[in-house]
Amino acid sequence: MSTMPKVRLSIALGEYDHTRDLTSGLVPVEGAELIVLNLPPEEIFFRFTFHREWDVSEMSMGKYISLRSQGDKSITAIPVFVSRVFRHSMIYVRDDGKITKPEQLKGKRIGIPEWAQTATIYSRGMLAHEAGVPLTSVQWFQAGVNEAGRVEKVKLKLPKGIRYQSVPDRSLNDMLLAGDLDAVLSARPPKALGKGVRRLIQNFEQAEEAYFRKTGIFPIMHVVVIRTELLDRYPWLAMNLLKAFEEAKQRSLARMSDITASYAPFAWIPGYAAKMRSLFGEDFWPYGLEKNRTTIEAFLKFGFEQGVCHKKLSAEELFAKQVLTSYKV
Repeated sequence: MSTMPKVRLSIALGEYDHTRDLTSGLVPVEGAELIVLNLPPEEIFFRFTFHREWDVSEMSMGKYISLRSQGDKSITAIPVFVSRVFRHSMIYVRDDGKITKPEQLKGKRIGIPEWAQTATIYSRGMLAHEAGVPLTSVQWFQAGVNEAGRVEKVKLKLPKGIRYQSVPDRSLNDMLLAGDLDAVLSARPPKALGKGVRRLIQNFEQAEEAYFRKTGIFPIMHVVVIRTELLDRYPWLAMNLLKAFEEAKQRSLARMSDITASYAPFAWIPGYAAKMRSLFGEDFWPYGLEKNRTTIEAFLKFGFEQGVCHKKLSAEELFAKQVLTSYKV
């Protein structure tokens, strides 16, 4: 009996415990053979955004919704969210500054690595909707966090009144230390953190937990995308990949919850997993659209308000149609 050959797929991901069993082959993707590249997220985003060097990729959620809103359907997401991070911790100010709370950023000079960086979309949404900081009141400066020369990777459609300036020859770190910025919003910390720079919100974990309880938003940073031409050829790929990612994640959650042995080099991980479960539910790192609708719809709202999305998008428009519904037994 002949068997259909497996589809060979190249895939680029960061080295996450919750994808490890998939990338190692312990959890197979039915019908597919994976060629795995483990790379830093910034390298993955740059090489895939500009050159599409592989078939399946981790992708910045901000870049993805921007491209989708501009009619680019060359890649299609599945609701697998490999990185999620609350972002109250990403506001940086000088040690000697007088800014002590987010509300004081109104009218200030703020640096960002990219306007379309997912983390800055969430943090600007928090500033506008929770801290009462109109984005039009701020002078925005775009530059590399610790190196000069970083550029935007997608086309923007900035709303009227937004004051935005690229600074190609300086870093945000140096501008903040020099007093040319009042604050920096960045997923990656400035190198002067602890050496003249501090986090604005010191008790960020408590602030983030309160934010989740109030809004239901658990920020999604990175999504998994597939080249659409492959989905057209092999429509079963979307669901098979989703199922494999889900199985790998469930194995990771079980490891983190197991008090028998240390599966990560930290104390009290099972207790922390129990805390996560009490806050987020039994599946405390959910995949799928419906379990994440509140977060996704809030992010799309922020993206449109900020000119990252060129038009309003529905959550359903982001994902392969094959994974929006499933069979019932």
